[in-house]
Amino acid sequence: MTGEMPKTINVLGAGLAGCEAAWQAARLGVKVRLYEMKPKKFSPAHKSEGFAELVCSNSLRSDSVTNAVGLLKEEMRHLSSLILEAADATRVPAGSALAVDRVKFSEYITEKIRSNPNIEVIEQEVTSVPEGEITVIATGPLTSDAMAEYIRNELGCPGLHFFDAAAPIVDAESINTDVAFFASRYDKGDADYLNCPMTKEQYDAFYDALVSAREAELHDFDKESQKNLKVFEGCMPVEVMAKRGRDTLLFGPLKPVGLNDPRHPEVKCYHAVVQLRREDEAGSMYNLVGFQTHLAFPEQKRVFSMIPGLENAEFLRYGVMHRNTYLNSPGLLGADYSLLTRPGIYFAGQMTGVEGYIESAGSGLVAGLNAARRALGEDAVIFPEETMIGAMASYVSRGGTGSFTPMNANFGIIAPLPAKVKGGKVARYTVYAERALREIKNFGQKPDGEEK
Repeated sequence: MTGEMPKTINVLGAGLAGCEAAWQAARLGVKVRLYEMKPKKFSPAHKSEGFAELVCSNSLRSDSVTNAVGLLKEEMRHLSSLILEAADATRVPAGSALAVDRVKFSEYITEKIRSNPNIEVIEQEVTSVPEGEITVIATGPLTSDAMAEYIRNELGCPGLHFFDAAAPIVDAESINTDVAFFASRYDKGDADYLNCPMTKEQYDAFYDALVSAREAELHDFDKESQKNLKVFEGCMPVEVMAKRGRDTLLFGPLKPVGLNDPRHPEVKCYHAVVQLRREDEAGSMYNLVGFQTHLAFPEQKRVFSMIPGLENAEFLRYGVMHRNTYLNSPGLLGADYSLLTRPGIYFAGQMTGVEGYIESAGSGLVAGLNAARRALGEDAVIFPEETMIGAMASYVSRGGTGSFTPMNANFGIIAPLPAKVKGGKVARYTVYAERALREIKNFGQKPDGEEK
């Protein structure tokens, strides 16, 4: 109707999920008010003023469709994801993984959001949902206490907590490349990782220092939660993992298999290997893969400098630990990420119980798209469980067996295949991926499945 006011929604938070939600809604012609408390206020883990800041690793993990998160990425590319567009534009060499220059990645998304005529950015902390307005809550795993209290009490959403940890970053020029060598595991992709090899004697000395090192005080976090520390397995601090047994790290972040030192072909396998991954396009910074930690900073310097090749390493950022908040989502949220008891309110990001950068962005894509469709008077779109993006939404809305915990994308949650596939895991995952991409392509640019 001529003169009709444009449809508008609110998005709270300009992290990966919030930016993706705002972008998807704007693509449908809906006006978006995107609220972001930075730069007026920062969470304990955020430092940059830009949007979609990567707090932990700069890796978005595997880019192969036979890997669950790689399949999710490819689905999101078909759905015009801003996060994947930015990642592909700012990627840095990382073998078969998709890693990005985190500064350029944030700058790319910030510019796209701020220049979109359908998105108004409001630099303001929000501690409640505007009454009667369609809103996507994407305030992240470090949601402010006031907002968390509102969500628990006013929206009737019980909150849980766990702790997440980030790995240290070192200056590339301070790495001793007479010791460290370039290689990718099993020679897959380019030799983009720096590898620090250890003998058994070196590993034993490192292990003993690690498990006895002093942990940092968690001053910024809830003291009651600290007493009942719960760590998500995918971001477990390296010192916590080590305390499970002397050899545990040898099957995790210090796994030596498949890494061949081109300088010493006679060495078939080192006792342990620490991998370093490029942090930026220029290769001036590297992070310690799998070394999320909450050790005190002086202890990180002392213990991690025992790694061969890092004896003179300059630490540009020490590992940090921060609190994550998520909902007990099954029965609370629908598969469109809407709050079942309050139509018009959606959640997105790690608060929903998805875990990982891409998974968070994927939930934002679904929530933003559905919030916009509600504003336009259209039905919700529920992605099929044969797709990874749909399987994640289904897991959030229905849960699995036992208590609800955060979940990465994985083939265990996707709809099973109708028949067994011969040829092993890769062949089976290939069939999963082919089926998922057929399903997602049916949505095209109109996620309700209509023909263009």
